[in-house]
Amino acid sequence: MNKTVTLILLAFFASCTSTRPIIDRPITFNDQRKELSLRYLEQHYGLKKDTPTIVPKIIVLHWTVIPTLEESIKTFDPPTLENSRPDLNAAGNLNVSSQFMVDRDGTIYQLLPETIMARHVIGLNHCAIGVENIGGTEDLPLTKAQLKSNIWLVKHLAKKYDIEYLIGHYEYTNFEGHPLWLEKDSGYRTKKTDPGEDFMQKVRNATKNLNFKPVPKKKDTDVN
Repeated sequence: MNKTVTLILLAFFASCTSTRPIIDRPITFNDQRKELSLRYLEQHYGLKKDTPTIVPKIIVLHWTVIPTLEESIKTFDPPTLENSRPDLNAAGNLNVSSQFMVDRDGTIYQLLPETIMARHVIGLNHCAIGVENIGGTEDLPLTKAQLKSNIWLVKHLAKKYDIEYLIGHYEYTNFEGHPLWLEKDSGYRTKKTDPGEDFMQKVRNATKNLNFKPVPKKKDTDVN
């Protein structure tokens, strides 16, 4: 095998390992979900729009705690929230969702277009792309395959959009008082730990060359 052929093969295999397929697995986005999304944007952020579109500035990493992909998608698919979530129902019955979901084997699924609002992070849905990871319990910790896929997806999205921040869900209240924070309901907060500080730090270490802005310092007056 001559040197030219060797270089071509090396380039080919390198390109194969640097790309990952994103599988379309759309959740229901009908007129009802559209209307609920528009209502959420207006009630919580004061944004009156004709379409529930966003300009992505933040990537938020999550875990589902739900153990399987199918159960997680089944939970996100209905336009309206289940009555079992009174903490969220009080703030509107638009169902929770995210733009992406990463299965335990690292497969990336796209549930919604990147520029359509999903309800996944209080105060920031109007500018945030959500990435859910299947698992997150003591029995089902996030996997190395998920870590690799999150790193790849963050890099992929940062090439497409002017992303300023990469955060874990547990860091969202740090943005209270920040220009991107638009939540109008001062009592609407939930305490989060996902996707875990260790997982988050590993993703940050692998994407530090993207030069995301540091997460704002949490103020002493913030509440969870």
